[in-house]
Formats: sequence, C-alpha cells, structure tokens
Amino acid sequence: MPKQAVLLLAHGTPETIEQIPEYLRNVVSGRSVPPHVVEEIQHRYGLIGKSPLTDLTLEQGRHAEAELAARGHAVRVYVGMRNWRPYIPDVVKQMREDGVEEAAVLCLAPQNSRTSVGLYRRAVQAEAGPLRIDFTESWPSHPLLIEAFAERLRPAHASLTAEVGRPVPVLFTAHSVPCRTIQTPAANEGAPRHWPGEGADPYAQEAKHTAALVAQRVPGIPEWFFAFQSQGASGGPWIGPTVEETLDNLAEQGARAVLLDPIGFLCDHVEILYDIDIAFKEHAAGKGIRLERPESLNGSLTLARAVADLAGAGLARLAASR
Repeated sequence: MPKQAVLLLAHGTPETIEQIPEYLRNVVSGRSVPPHVVEEIQHRYGLIGKSPLTDLTLEQGRHAEAELAARGHAVRVYVGMRNWRPYIPDVVKQMREDGVEEAAVLCLAPQNSRTSVGLYRRAVQAEAGPLRIDFTESWPSHPLLIEAFAERLRPAHASLTAEVGRPVPVLFTAHSVPCRTIQTPAANEGAPRHWPGEGADPYAQEAKHTAALVAQRVPGIPEWFFAFQSQGASGGPWIGPTVEETLDNLAEQGARAVLLDPIGFLCDHVEILYDIDIAFKEHAAGKGIRLERPESLNGSLTLARAVADLAGAGLARLAASR
C-alpha cells in the first residue's frame, strides 16, 4: 500500500515586521514593491502585533489529522505556505523524504479563482516528482463549511440583535482580487469589469454562494449584503463593491448596526484583525454605524470535519486510481 498523506495550503504570513519587505516580494512574485506600500503594511502589522495565520493554520492541520484518525485514516497532515515559511516546495520535498507516495491536497481558501488555484497547484507540482496528488480546487458549498460559519454567526447575530433591540443586517465579505486575474482573455481585451460575468472566473459567484448558504442557516437575519474587502495597491481595478461603499449605502438607508462576516477567510490574520477590527470599524463609526463581527473559525472542529471530509475523499480517489 502506498504511503498517503494530506497537504493543506495557505497564503502565509511573516513572523516579524522586519520580514515584511521580503514577504511582499513573494506575494507579487518578485516584483518591486513601492516603499510607501511596505511602510503601510508594516504599520498595520504593528497595530495588531503579529498575524496568527501560520499558528492557526498549523492548529487546523492538527485538528484535521485527529479527525482523519478518528475515521480510520492514519495519515499525517502537512501544512505549506505559498508566500512564507514553511514554503510549499520545502514541505513537498519533506513529504517525499518522509516516504509519502500519495497526497490529498487542498487550499484553505474555499472560494478560489483559477489564477490563485493555479499558483498553489504549480508550487506543489514543481516539487512533486513521483508523488501522486489529488488537488481539491474549491469547496465553497461544503455543508460542514457552511455550518462552521453558521455556528459562529448565530450567537453573534443574536447578541447584537438583543443589544440594539432589532434584527441587524449582515454584510458578508471575501478578499477582493484584481479584475484582470479573474476575467477571461476575451474580457481583458475590452474595458475592465468590476464584477465578473458569464463565462468568467467563478471566484465572485462562489463567494456570494457561500454567503447565501450561510445566511439560510441563521434565523432572524432581516437582509444581507455582500462586498469585497482588502483591495490591493497594485495598478488597475479590483472587484467590488468595497466594504466602505457598502457601509456608506447602509448608513444612507438608516442602518445603525451591522454584523460583518468575512466568509472568505478561515482564520484570523491582518485582513481581519486590522482591515475589519480597526479600519472598517472606524469607517463605520464615522457613518454612525456600530460594526461587529463573529468569532473567526480558527480552531473550529466543524471546520476540521469539513477538511477531513475533503481530504478523505481525495485519498479515496487516489486509491481508486492506482
């Protein structure tokens, strides 16, 4: 029997502020990063202390490994990062040295654009050699993923509703991406679109579909909205609407409290701890809106069950295709 394992992939984050310039060069594939962008990112990391993304992802891997073991899959779960240590190529090389022959691989980003999935996949395949892999490209509607988000959203919505005396709307978010990265080649020949349409990359539709499914599982939500957050500083348009635009519109409609639920993220990191907890809260307060969010999934055991489901299915496919 070939030795099997699981590989979880995530974005990665630096351990210190001094590492941010190198980290940002990795994010943009070696291109130069303007000094003011580096300084701004360092400022944000300084305000939150440290991004816990790596530690939380490793914890998620341990939970998934335990869940797989409980289901009879005695396999090791490895974790590799695209933009920081432990780098994906280094982890894949270690897997081969450990004698792993087959691996179920999945990104800890349920809604994935073809561009980002391609980058993760290529990073794995570059070091895979004879290692056989099963790559899960996206999982935006997995029932246990939806339930994991709903488990966090239900008490947060009930609590805020009780405090303000009426049901509050929910604003779901996912990370924005540049329009050019998710449009078809034909779309790129014309004017850029801010919301990809028919035949384009499925990222935006998958993100909104996750939001719709989560909303269905939480009773008492009067209405919900969707926005893309954390638009980058690179040239060209990024997909929207932005969170700031959406909060402005909600303020004009009379909203005084909003619950923001980032269903594009599986754990705390700078895009939550700074973008939401500091920047968006300040923007909302300036519009007379109280902005709160549910606890992030982080060590959710329901999330671990979802990951174990996906990994187990990948291992089964590898076994069936021998």
